[in-house]
Amino acid sequence: MDLQVWDLQALGIAAESPDVAKRRRTCSGKPGPQGTPKPINKLTNQPINQKMTYRAIGIMSGSSLDGLDICFAELDESGGKWTYEILASACMPYSSEWVEKLRNAIHLSAKDYMRLHTAYGHYIGEQVNAFIDANNLHHRVQLIASHGHTTFHEPQHKMTGQIGDGAAIAATTGINVVSDLRAMDVALGGQGAPIVPIGEKLLLGNHQYFLNLGGIANISANLPGNYVAFDVCPANRVLNMLVQEMGHDYDEGGAIAASGNVDETLLQQLNNLDFYKAPYPKSLANDFGTDVVFPMIKNAGLSVPDALRTCVEHVAVQIKNAVALLAGNADSATETSMLVCGGGTLNDFQIERLKAMLAPLNVTVVVPDKTLIEFKEALIMALIGVLRWREENNVLHTVTGASRSSIGGAVWVGQEA
Repeated sequence: MDLQVWDLQALGIAAESPDVAKRRRTCSGKPGPQGTPKPINKLTNQPINQKMTYRAIGIMSGSSLDGLDICFAELDESGGKWTYEILASACMPYSSEWVEKLRNAIHLSAKDYMRLHTAYGHYIGEQVNAFIDANNLHHRVQLIASHGHTTFHEPQHKMTGQIGDGAAIAATTGINVVSDLRAMDVALGGQGAPIVPIGEKLLLGNHQYFLNLGGIANISANLPGNYVAFDVCPANRVLNMLVQEMGHDYDEGGAIAASGNVDETLLQQLNNLDFYKAPYPKSLANDFGTDVVFPMIKNAGLSVPDALRTCVEHVAVQIKNAVALLAGNADSATETSMLVCGGGTLNDFQIERLKAMLAPLNVTVVVPDKTLIEFKEALIMALIGVLRWREENNVLHTVTGASRSSIGGAVWVGQEA
C-alpha cells in the first residue's frame, strides 16, 4: 500500500495553523459561590455538592458506515438524577474514500493499521472543529467522548479495537477527550457491548425495553432488580449491503422490502444460527453480518426484494425471541413498552413488522422524535465520557458479563496546562 495514503496533509488534515489559537476550545467553568471553599469539579469548576451541568460532545461511528454522528448536549446531574438537552447535532457523511478505508481496516498490516488509527483520529478532530464552527460552540464544549470505529471485537480473547486516536482528537481540537470506551470492560472479562444501557438507565427511563436498530440490533431490559442487554442480530448493515446491488445506499422506508416475499427456507436457516441459541450476555462483531448472514442470503439466489423481505422478517423474529426470553415468566397481560432508536427506526416497514411481532407479547413500540432516533448513541457517548471524568461507573457488568462494573475510557488532555 502506498504509504502516502496515511500522510496527514494528503488527507486534508493540516498541521497546527496560525489560527489554531482561535480554534482551540477551553472549558467555561462557572465560579463557585462565595463563602467557605467547597470541593470543585475540575471539568465544570462547580462545587461538587450542587447541581452539576456538563456540556459535552459525543461521537459515534456505527457499523453501517453512513457517517460520523456528533451530538452536543447539556447534561445535568442533581442528587443522582440526570437530565439532558441536545443543543446541536449532525451526521457528517463519510466520503467514499473514508468508507473504503474503514471497511478495509481489518485487512491492513499492523503499521498501516496504526497509521489509519492516527489519521482517522485527526479526521474526527477536524470534523468536530467544523461542527463547532457551524454551530458557534466556541468555548462552550468542555469534553469530547469518542467511540471511534470498531474494527476488531474478540471479547473471548479479551480484545476489542476501535480506531480513531483519542490523542489526535485532543491535539486537533484543544479539548479534553475520552476514548477507548469498551476496553476496560473487555479486560475484566466482559463482552464490551452493549455499552449504551448506562445512558438508557440514567437518561431514558420509564420503558422496560430499549432497542437500537443500527448496523447491529441490540436490546436492553430493565428487569426487576437487574439491568441486562445483549446484541440480537445483524440489521442495517446487511440490509444496506443487499439494496446496494440496486444502486441505492439504503431501502428508503423499507419500500423495496415491502414489495418482496419471505423465503421460508432461508428464514429458517437464518433463525437456526448457533449465535441465537447462546445465552446472554453476548455480543456480535460486524463480520457476523458481513461474512455469515449476508453470504447465506446471497447463496439463496433470491431477488433483491425477496432477500430484503426475508432479512427484515429475520430481524423482527429475533427481536421477538429476545423479548420473549427476557420476559420469562412475566404476566403477558401486563402492558410494557419498548423505546426504539437507531437508523433502522426510519425503515417504516421494519417497524411495522416489529409491531406485529411484539403485539402478542403486549409490548408497545415507541418511536421518539427524529433527533433522539438518530443521535441516541452519540448522546450516550457524551454521558459515558462525563461519567468517566467524574470517575463513576459507566459500563454495567450485569449487561456485559464482566467481573464488575467499571470506569471505562482513556483520557487525553487537549488543553494546555
